[in-house]
Amino acid sequence: MATDPHITWAQEVIICDLCETPAKRYCNSCQVSLCLGCIGKHMDSIQNLKHDVVQFKDRKVQLVYEECGSHSGQRCEAHCAGCKVPICMFCVISNHNGHTIKPMKDVVTELKSEIQHETRDIESNLLPLYEEKKKNTDKDIGKLTQKFNSLESDTEKLRKSWQQEVDAIFNKLCSLIKSMRENHLFVLRSHQSLLENQIQDMTKTVQQNKEIHQSNKVSEVTKHQSKLTEYKEIPTIVQQPIPSLKSNTDPGKELTIELGEYTATLKQAELSSQRDAKFSSMTTRDLLDKAKVISTFPTGVESLWRISCLGTDEAWLSGKGKTITRVDVDGFVRETVTSTCQKTPVDIAVTKKDELIYSDSDHGTVNVVKNGVSETLITAPRGWSPKGLCSTESGDILVNMNSGVQNKVVRYKNRKIAQEIFKDDKGDLIFGKDKWMLFLAENRNEDICVSDYNADSVVAVDKAGRVRFRYTGSPAGGPEPFSPRQIVTDSLGQIIVADYNNVSIHILEQNGQFMKSLDKCGFHSLCGLSIDNMERLWVGLIDNGNVKVIQYMK
Repeated sequence: MATDPHITWAQEVIICDLCETPAKRYCNSCQVSLCLGCIGKHMDSIQNLKHDVVQFKDRKVQLVYEECGSHSGQRCEAHCAGCKVPICMFCVISNHNGHTIKPMKDVVTELKSEIQHETRDIESNLLPLYEEKKKNTDKDIGKLTQKFNSLESDTEKLRKSWQQEVDAIFNKLCSLIKSMRENHLFVLRSHQSLLENQIQDMTKTVQQNKEIHQSNKVSEVTKHQSKLTEYKEIPTIVQQPIPSLKSNTDPGKELTIELGEYTATLKQAELSSQRDAKFSSMTTRDLLDKAKVISTFPTGVESLWRISCLGTDEAWLSGKGKTITRVDVDGFVRETVTSTCQKTPVDIAVTKKDELIYSDSDHGTVNVVKNGVSETLITAPRGWSPKGLCSTESGDILVNMNSGVQNKVVRYKNRKIAQEIFKDDKGDLIFGKDKWMLFLAENRNEDICVSDYNADSVVAVDKAGRVRFRYTGSPAGGPEPFSPRQIVTDSLGQIIVADYNNVSIHILEQNGQFMKSLDKCGFHSLCGLSIDNMERLWVGLIDNGNVKVIQYMK
């Protein structure tokens, strides 16, 4: 009730708590103001308890003790510390005889002191901290919006410098930026909303605590549950960095643009260097009607399983045993490396820096060989074993991780996991469930081509990990069930895979359509397969350790 500050307490009209009539009496026991007409009504409503009804001027400010649930007509003026319940004097000498008893007024005083401390802590420490964090989050949203506006502006400026046919690239960029912006803002706004809700809840708690602290009702004080521990767990936010827009323009040679993991590159049809020639336009070249065996040479490698070409005239070979051997096209041994494996390397590959890497499942590592010495490049997560390997054009390392039952493809960028591929858009496993390795290759369009021995299929996924197609063999590839092993791709984006059961090589176009089978080259057992910079196939024969170098395109 609003009052004039110059009017004293004695001048105020006190209203009956049960009606709108001015009060003349006061129940000290229940702390209730009463008019003459409501005295009987009040005493009848609580008949079991004594009521100390006095002239209003004789009122006393005291605690309102609740009625004892065990002894009618008695108020609980004590508290059993052991049972943690309010009790009356009869309870003290009966059910709670021998227990530790404290006066209820002392208990209420202690609890009110704790409530006052909690309220002060929230008001003085936690609320200002939450409000400051909310201000910072508001600023972060502003900065984030500015940065993404800048990204969009820079993207539109770059768009004008590219030719019409690359509009699709920039549409993709804008879509990515929009998606990133929404994801980033969603995280910040969710954090903002959480802070606002917590602030509202804390403000409400403070008000409730103040009301309880001023209350003389024991039940309100004793039922209070502190939220201080909950509030002290201040929400945190983990925000991913905003990618930068990068562009490199070399007129007449190459146009590139990058936004995070997305990269677009245009290159001219004819390039001067032999290395770039591998990726130039070669659509006029055709497959030979009959593949030619350029050379056949023994290697001395027992059970020749893996081949990885190095440049034009050399390749690394591995089979049974710890040794990995580098040979030239004439079969001469140029170098040998002893791996760290207990038995044999699972797979080998050559990086863009022409360094040899191999998977050591015995120790759960992928190792790189530098100056003849093995160094750990990647350590597999616990419960997983590294098997198939591939080095990408961008320098990333693709590793097939196997748990003994499940397979996945993991992309490592600068030795850190950048991507994991194992489920499709429907949540189904992409690769077959078994202990056998996946053979990996990257295609010219950045598809990851996987030879899945467990499922007897070739599956291609795009750079984002979405399944593009599956190939399970062709009648033209041989009479036996398709059983794929090592896999490679060439400059036309053709996918070439060794078929163990049919002792043949399947050639697919980049969308998975069967084109041709190479099965008239004197194969009698094969598994290892690689391609050199002159686009000749190096085929390893398991039973005798020989290598056949084959020309299959004009």
